[in-house]
Amino acid sequence: FGGGQRRRVTKGTNLRIRLNLNLREVVEGVDKKIKVRKLVVAEGVTYKTCGACNGSGQVTRISNTILGQMQTSSPCSNCNGTGKIIDKKPSNADQNGMIQKEETVEISIPAGVEDGMQLKVSGKGNAAPSGGVNGDILVVISVEDHLELVRDNSNNLHYDKYISFSQAALGTSVEIPTVSGKVKIKLDSGTQSGKTLRLKGKGVPSVEGYRTGDLLVHINVWTPQKLSKQEKKFLEDCNKSDNFTPQPSKKDKSFFDKVKEMFG
Repeated sequence: FGGGQRRRVTKGTNLRIRLNLNLREVVEGVDKKIKVRKLVVAEGVTYKTCGACNGSGQVTRISNTILGQMQTSSPCSNCNGTGKIIDKKPSNADQNGMIQKEETVEISIPAGVEDGMQLKVSGKGNAAPSGGVNGDILVVISVEDHLELVRDNSNNLHYDKYISFSQAALGTSVEIPTVSGKVKIKLDSGTQSGKTLRLKGKGVPSVEGYRTGDLLVHINVWTPQKLSKQEKKFLEDCNKSDNFTPQPSKKDKSFFDKVKEMFG
C-alpha cells in the first residue's frame, strides 16, 4: 500500500489588477506597460536539502495492522513537500527568502474585450520559494464610457444623430464619430426621424476574432420648441400642403420592426 514518492512543486500566489481601457483601445487592441509590486526570491538566498525527508519531499511511515505492515507517505511538513529548506538568506528577506520588488510588466490586450472580463498573464505573479513556479497576474478589464458611442451585446456601436427639420426635408451631409475619427455620411432628402443607417465594420470586433460589429446611426429630427411669428406662419402655410401630410409606405418600418431588425 506504499505511495510513490514525489516532490511537491510550489506555485507563487496570483496578483489581481484592474486595467482601465477606452473604447478605441477595446476596438483596436493595445499593449500596456504596468508597474506591479510582487514577491521575488531575494538575492543571496541559498537552499539545502531537507534533512527530514532527505530531499524527497515525502515522509514515509510504517504501521502494523492485522493485515501486516502498511507503508504510507505524506508531504514533509519541514519543507512543505519541496525537498529543500533555506540555507542562507539576507536580513531583509522574509522567512521564505522573499522580498517585495516593483517590476514593469507588458500586457497584450486583444481587441474586443468587455467590461468585467478577466485575462490571465501566466508566470508574471509572485515568485514561489524553493525554486517553485511563479504565480499569474489576473487582469480585470474596466472599459470607460464613450461620450457619444454605446456598445451593445452584439458588438455593434450606436450613435444618436440629431438633425433639423430643414436638413431632413432637403437632405444634408453630417459628421459621424467613430473610434478612429469622424466620417461624413450623406442623408437623402425626405429622411424620416427614426431612420437607422448602418456603417459596416465600424463597430467592435469579437474577442474571438470571428466578426466585427457595425456602427448604427439613429437619425432623430429635432422639433423646435420656440418659433418666431414668421416661422410659425411659414409652418402653418406648409400644413396646407399635401406634401406635409404623413403618408408612410410599407418601406417605412415601424418602431417594432426596427427593434426586431436590431436584435433579431
